[in-house]
Amino acid sequence: MKFLSNKWVLLAVLSLTWGSSFILIKQSLVAYSPMEVGALRLTIAGLVLVGFGVRNFKHIPKKLMPWVIVGGCMGNFIPMFLFPIAQQKVSSSMAGILDSLVPIFVLIFGYLLFGIKSRGTQVLGALVGFAGAAILISDDGNGASSDLFNSLLIVLATILYGMNGLIVSRYLSGIPSFKLSSVVFSIWLAPALIILGTTGFFTKFQGTPEQLKGLGFVAILGLFGTALAMILFYKLIQQTSAIFASVVTYLMPVVAVFWGILDGEKLALVHVFGGLLILFGVYLIQKKPNPVKQKGHNTAPSV
Repeated sequence: MKFLSNKWVLLAVLSLTWGSSFILIKQSLVAYSPMEVGALRLTIAGLVLVGFGVRNFKHIPKKLMPWVIVGGCMGNFIPMFLFPIAQQKVSSSMAGILDSLVPIFVLIFGYLLFGIKSRGTQVLGALVGFAGAAILISDDGNGASSDLFNSLLIVLATILYGMNGLIVSRYLSGIPSFKLSSVVFSIWLAPALIILGTTGFFTKFQGTPEQLKGLGFVAILGLFGTALAMILFYKLIQQTSAIFASVVTYLMPVVAVFWGILDGEKLALVHVFGGLLILFGVYLIQKKPNPVKQKGHNTAPSV
């Protein structure tokens, strides 16, 4: 645990973990449907944490429980299904790059719904980021249009992540990370099991090599890319700041692209250009106008 107390170690572990989530989703889809992947991911994370979650419910003030439920739905439930659905058509590299839009939506909805004022450079950053996303969505690297619908599903997931980050920052920042995470995944365990049952997973599963291999990928995704990663992210924010923790936004796409290339995915120059525009936009949004310390916001890009 002392090893994980170092902020740079935490940052590296989170970048590798979240950045690897997209290739794990891709490999899981070989054996399972998108709904099965999402439900299995939540079920595994929930089963690991439910024992702690049941005991930690008493630490959540009743007046905050609606925010825990809503935030968990936006950040830890719906996106778990959106990404597998989208990655049937969208490459893992592209998904990792588009996931970097989260801080842009934190800025937008922070202004529209939470009254958080934006600077001129932040507005410019949002416009630059959207330009990069538009390039990625409009061109598949071969001069043809990318799959618009599935790309927009990933954009929707980043919108939900951004909303969750704002909710946690505004209403739930006083709850210890492990207690909050364990309660959230415990709440959504039952719905995940119901969805998993409706997919026919329990009747179709026969323990074939392909199914077991896919289950291994989902297990890694659920244990490390979901449960552990969220706990470590909150820990990193508590030890440093949300601004420092959000550096993972820059490192995660690099890891995702690296895995994608190793898996044979092609990354055209137009994708590199679009991705760099998004990251430059995020940089402008998070850039401080002066050295005076300001309160940051949770911009978790978790998958």
